[in-house]
Amino acid sequence: MMRLILAFLLPATLMSSFVSAQTIQEGKEHVFAMRTASAIAHFEKMVKTNPADAEAVYWLGQSYLESDESSAQRLEQARSVYASGLPATGNAALVKVGMGHVELLSGQVETARQYFDACLVATKDKKGNNNPAIAYAVGRAIHDAEKADFVMGVTLLEAATKFMEEAKPRIPQSPEMWVLLGNLYRKAYPGESGNQAFTCYSKALEIDSTFGAAYLRRSRMAEKAQDYELQKALLDRAVAKNPTFSAAYYDLYYYYLYRLKLTEAEEQLNKYINSKPVKELQDEFLYAQLCWKKTDYDCAISKTEKLTEQQGVKTKPKAFRLLADAYYQRGLLMLKRGDNGAAAGDFSQAKRNSDEFMSRKTTDDYIPFDHKLRADILSKTGGNKQEILDNYLTGASLDTVVSGKLEFLKQGQAYFKENKIRDMEAAIIEQILLIKPKPTINDYFDLTLAYYFSNGYDRSRGTAKKMIEKFPEQIYGYEWSFNSAIAVDTVRKDSIAVPDALQLNEFSAGDTVKFRKQYVSSTRYLAAYYINDAKDKEKALVYFRKWLAVDPANAATIQGYIDQIERMAPTPKSGGGTTPTRTGSGTFPRPEARKP
Repeated sequence: MMRLILAFLLPATLMSSFVSAQTIQEGKEHVFAMRTASAIAHFEKMVKTNPADAEAVYWLGQSYLESDESSAQRLEQARSVYASGLPATGNAALVKVGMGHVELLSGQVETARQYFDACLVATKDKKGNNNPAIAYAVGRAIHDAEKADFVMGVTLLEAATKFMEEAKPRIPQSPEMWVLLGNLYRKAYPGESGNQAFTCYSKALEIDSTFGAAYLRRSRMAEKAQDYELQKALLDRAVAKNPTFSAAYYDLYYYYLYRLKLTEAEEQLNKYINSKPVKELQDEFLYAQLCWKKTDYDCAISKTEKLTEQQGVKTKPKAFRLLADAYYQRGLLMLKRGDNGAAAGDFSQAKRNSDEFMSRKTTDDYIPFDHKLRADILSKTGGNKQEILDNYLTGASLDTVVSGKLEFLKQGQAYFKENKIRDMEAAIIEQILLIKPKPTINDYFDLTLAYYFSNGYDRSRGTAKKMIEKFPEQIYGYEWSFNSAIAVDTVRKDSIAVPDALQLNEFSAGDTVKFRKQYVSSTRYLAAYYINDAKDKEKALVYFRKWLAVDPANAATIQGYIDQIERMAPTPKSGGGTTPTRTGSGTFPRPEARKP
């Protein structure tokens, strides 16, 4: 057991196999610094030289798991390494844990647990302590999984770090152990383990002040807390202590990129690329991304298309996303310049690359924005409204946070409203109401109008009735229930329009100054209804006089109507009684339904 601990932890100067240990450590530094291509090349060379080197086999598999490939490709590559490594290393425990890592990420939780438990038991010392190397590897696997027993990982690493502290100076301390423990704390106890994680990262730096991964983790904690000044300070400190720590340059690149400090971003990008022994074609994508951020779409397109030519079928989906957006944005610029032909060509290229992205996308590289972009592109290339709606709905479904879903759907709502596609706007708002925890009156109001202006008057009235039910102190439900009712076929006038007019009239009568428009509208409607349709002279006069009282600007006209009604001779009603007979010609004024 002690031999395995030493192989994992001791510095090269204390080891008999000096060259091998130094090489393992160099390879691990590539992994921790996000130089995965360099790490893969490094460990492949080691495994080729000595296929029985369990540590080299383990870390080669880990390097593949850290690569920029899709999750399916990463798992396939790592599984192949461990499958061939097990017989070559005599079923070494460390390689078995690597295979368990692959099984866990593949969703085979029970199989992975069997690997982990068997290896932990087989490598315990006489006092029952776990081998720290095995505990670390198991903890690393648990941390990488989306769903796993993170508390178990914490327990393993707490015991391992305690064991190593008690054994010092016989066993040197390991900063990577403390960083992993900090990471596991954050996954096991999200939102409440910040202090514990910070302590772990600080402990790692006490052991080795050049250990960049500890600075990186602390900087990302600061970023999450929106302490961006501290985030940058920690990244600067990481590269000051270790100028070869590529991951810090990578984060600094994005730090400046997001703030549109593009000169500084390019400087950090160059440092990131130059810090890697093995150059990667994918680095060209970062340059293309920088061009895109500069709105230099010609540059972004040129660099990305060159990359796709070089990589062929191995091109990552995100390259086609960038091309689709760059062509789309350039097309918009061409439209502004009045060059409709060039714009059409760019939009066509945007559609082609969007199609390519959708055909290649993986769960690792697929975000709501992809559907927003596709909806925008379809709107410029003849996509039908249902296709565009489907993209907004699908994009929203990809977001796991309700606020994110709502924000995405709001973009779709704005698009359809702006383009006067009101039935699709209504469909979007329906989804918003389904997922929003506490819909507001504005949500119901927007849906009412979307139904109304797409000629869905019954649905508009139904939604307005919900507004009355949920927000009875507000005018909007009463007003739009009435507006929708008078837009419905006139045969339903008595059953819905008049009751809605009466309800609006009663509500607005409470403040005829604030709700003058609604009061006048409903009063005019009722006045006209009772004289023209119901033939009820007395009720008609009541509403004409109410109208006169609040509309002095039209007093002469209204008084004329009143005088005309008062001169009407009564006529017999069926079943007794009388109805007024108009002495003049024409009909009295009736408000029109609002038109889309």
